[in-house]
Amino acid sequence: MAEKLYTRDAYGKALVELGKQNPDIVVLDCDLSGSTRTAMFAKEFPDRFFNFGVAEQNMMATAAGLASCGKTVFASTFAIFASGRAWDQVRNSICTNNFNVKIVATHGGLTVGPDGCSHHAIEDIALMRAIPANMTIIVPCDAEETTQAIFAAANTPGPMYIRLGRPKVLTITGKKEFKIGKSYTLREGNDVAIIACGIMVEQALAAALKLQEDGIQARVINMHTIRPVDSEVIIKAAEETKGIVVCEEHIKTGGLGSAVDDAVTINKPTYVARVGIANRFGQSGESEELLQEYCLTVKDIVKACKQILG
Repeated sequence: MAEKLYTRDAYGKALVELGKQNPDIVVLDCDLSGSTRTAMFAKEFPDRFFNFGVAEQNMMATAAGLASCGKTVFASTFAIFASGRAWDQVRNSICTNNFNVKIVATHGGLTVGPDGCSHHAIEDIALMRAIPANMTIIVPCDAEETTQAIFAAANTPGPMYIRLGRPKVLTITGKKEFKIGKSYTLREGNDVAIIACGIMVEQALAAALKLQEDGIQARVINMHTIRPVDSEVIIKAAEETKGIVVCEEHIKTGGLGSAVDDAVTINKPTYVARVGIANRFGQSGESEELLQEYCLTVKDIVKACKQILG
């Protein structure tokens, strides 16, 4: 059976390896290094780690300054703070200058659980997608993909937003090669296509197995890069299936679903259903309870697929 691992642990370990390879890697955090796992880097390279306390805006502005001096900067905090509280500095200090800053935000989505509405980043991808031109957005689905994404980020110039979660997740990608902007198909099928990112990839695979029991062959696509999105694969799915179901642990507006809509509307109009968070805030609860309450389960994906086919 595949192992469940923290994507945050994979991030921390990858940072240490990068730190050994490149003396220009620096890491910033906002008093959350134990949770984000940047503490691993801090222990190995204390002279290249900076803790800003509860001051995300200052951290992002400093990240821009360090990048302007040739450093590759990894800046981490919880997703709600990285995307919301510091959006001004991300947009105006980092992105307008195309600085080499990698924002690796943990505790994204509803699966932060009991921390509640104030800590649920359910609109963070939309906020980052709204920034013009150059913000790359990646949502890995497991620890292996996270490791590859962090190494790819370190070797790719420009600003990036990489969203990680809080809980352990099943390892499902194996050693598939990760390329920014290039999705990959985990399961073939020509009845309906399920396009997912993050924790919803595992749910999508489970839904495809349930659909198979009813003779429905669902294609499952891991769209780990939200921007630049893999339009070629999306259009191919629109051409070869009867419709697309998009699954994301994010509000239905502005995230992966919107990126898929943009691709098909221009190139190959088709029916697109969204399994995501409706127009409401999060609330305190256990992760599994919240996924059920906000209709992000295998059952909800199966229902959306059958509605398309029906």
